[in-house]
Amino acid sequence: MAAATESASSRNAVLDVEVPRGLKGVKVAQTEIGNVRGAEGFFHYRQYDATELAKLRTLEDIWVLMHEGELPADQAASDAFRARAGALRVAAFEQVSQLVPGLLAGADLSRVDVLATLRALIAAVGAREGWKPWLDLSSDEIKDQCSRAVALTAVGVAAIYRVKHGREMVAPDATLPHATDYLRMVTGELPSADKAAALEKYLDLTVDHGFNASTFTARVVASTGADVSSAVVAAIGSLSGPLHGGAPSRALAMVDEIGTKENAEPFIRAMFARGERLMGFGHPVYTTMDPRSVMLGGIADTLGGDQIELARHVEQTSLDLLEEVKPGRGLKTNVEFYAALVMRSAGIPDELFTPTFAVSRVIGWTANIREQVENDNRIFRPSAEYVGPEAPQTVPTI
Repeated sequence: MAAATESASSRNAVLDVEVPRGLKGVKVAQTEIGNVRGAEGFFHYRQYDATELAKLRTLEDIWVLMHEGELPADQAASDAFRARAGALRVAAFEQVSQLVPGLLAGADLSRVDVLATLRALIAAVGAREGWKPWLDLSSDEIKDQCSRAVALTAVGVAAIYRVKHGREMVAPDATLPHATDYLRMVTGELPSADKAAALEKYLDLTVDHGFNASTFTARVVASTGADVSSAVVAAIGSLSGPLHGGAPSRALAMVDEIGTKENAEPFIRAMFARGERLMGFGHPVYTTMDPRSVMLGGIADTLGGDQIELARHVEQTSLDLLEEVKPGRGLKTNVEFYAALVMRSAGIPDELFTPTFAVSRVIGWTANIREQVENDNRIFRPSAEYVGPEAPQTVPTI
C-alpha cells in the first residue's frame, strides 16, 4: 500500500510542476528539424545556418532538407526535386480549380478572407479524398500527403485571391521554381528576376522557426493521430492571429500611416502614450536583432524606393524610443517589419502577406508533422492551474 501511495504522490508531483505562462522556454519535445538561439541572434534548419541557406540554396533545396534531413547532393538531384515540386503544383491545380469557385460562390467577395478560405480548401481536399488519420497510413502515404499540402497551399492562395478579385485562376508552370511560379500565379505575369529572388529569400527565411505557435499547433493536432489536412488547417488557424502571422501587415500599415519622416517620432510617442503595441519590434525568443530582419532589410535596400527610406527612418526612431521608454528590454526589429516591405516590393498584395507566410511555413509544419508521427509519438496532454471557486461546493436547489 505504501508503494502505491508513493506512486500516486509522484504522479501528482509531476502534474503540479509550475511552468511559465504560454510555456515560454519549456522544452516539450525533441526535434532534429531546427532551433532558435535567441541570445545569439541565430537560427538553423537542421545542421545549417538558415540565413546561409537562404543566400546559397533554393527554396526547393530547403524543402528537401526539412523533410529528408539532407540537402540535394548535386545539381541533378536539385533539378529533379524542382520538377517534382512543379508536378505537385499541377496536380494541386486540378483540385483547386474545381473547389475554389464553389467555396466562394454566393459570397460577398469584399469580405472574403484568403487565409480563412485556404483553411476551407485544404479541409475540403482532405474530406473529398478521404485523407485518413495518420495512424492508418504508411510512412510513404503520410509523406505524400505532406508534399501535396505544400503544393496545395501555394496554388490555393493564388487561386483564391484571383477569384476573389474577379480574375481567372492562373495554372501552374511546372518548369518554374516554386517561389517564382507562386508569384506568377498571384499576379498573372512572369516576375522579374530581382522580384522573384526577393520573394524566394523571404520564403527561405520563414520555412521554420522553432516551436512557434502554429508549428506547435500542428504537432499537437498530429499527436492525436489526426489526418494531415486537419493538422495543417489547425496550423493555418494559429498563423492567422495578429500576434503571429498577421503582424507584417500591421507593421507596414503603421509605416504607411506615419507617412513622412517628420511624423515618425510624434506618432510613435502617441502610440506609447495610448499603451498600444508597436508591431514589428520585440520577439519572444530573440534578445538581439532578429537575423531574418537583418537579411530582409538588406534585400529591401536593394529593391530601393521612398518607402524603404521611410521604413528605415521609422525603424531607427522606434528603436531609439523603445530604449528610452523601456530601457534594457532588448526590444529589437523583428522579421515582420521588413517582411511586408519585401513582399510588397516583390509584387505581393498587402492582403496576401499572411497567406504568403503560410506558403513557406507549410514546409516546416509538414516536416514537424512527420517528425511528430514517425518518432515515438506521444499525445500532448498538459495540465492547467485551476483558479476558480473552491470545489466541491453544495449544488443549490431551486
